[in-house]
Amino acid sequence: MIGYGFTGSFCTLSRGVAEMEKLIAEGHTVLPLMSETVYTTDTRFGRAEDIRRRVGEATGNGIVHTVVDAEPLGPARPLELLILAPCTGNTLAKIAQGITDTAITMAAKAHLRRDRPLLIALASNDLLSANLQNVARMITRRGVYFVPMVQDDPENKPHSLVADFTLIPDCVSAALAGKQIRPLFL
Repeated sequence: MIGYGFTGSFCTLSRGVAEMEKLIAEGHTVLPLMSETVYTTDTRFGRAEDIRRRVGEATGNGIVHTVVDAEPLGPARPLELLILAPCTGNTLAKIAQGITDTAITMAAKAHLRRDRPLLIALASNDLLSANLQNVARMITRRGVYFVPMVQDDPENKPHSLVADFTLIPDCVSAALAGKQIRPLFL
């Protein structure tokens, strides 16, 4: 089973859901996870209830959205792979620093302590500034893989990077084989 986590990059959330649906269509069984923010927050990009319904119907599984529900994912309920798509800079920073205060960060911690692959599809406006150190920290960590990224608007958002979500299926295969798809920055 693959875990698929969503964090609060609301403008890329629909891309993450679409790629999760493709993985299901390819035959993967998916356990969905959401940060508490994604699980409860309505934004101009969509209502939380609609996102929960779409994800729940696609996976056929309940959504893990609390720290308590996420903790067993490492030892008692191991996942073959954990995908975070989208993963915000805030969540990346917490994982890089070992902070486990959300369902997603707890799932990542529980998953990584079993040396299982973690695939991260970043979407953040500060990845080339305040969060660059966290990208570097996680790149060097065993079992952590990134979906290749591109500057989505270099003129108006010079520090922003967003993963190419369409590469997630290829990155899943690569991560399960212990490989990072290159180039990392497109």
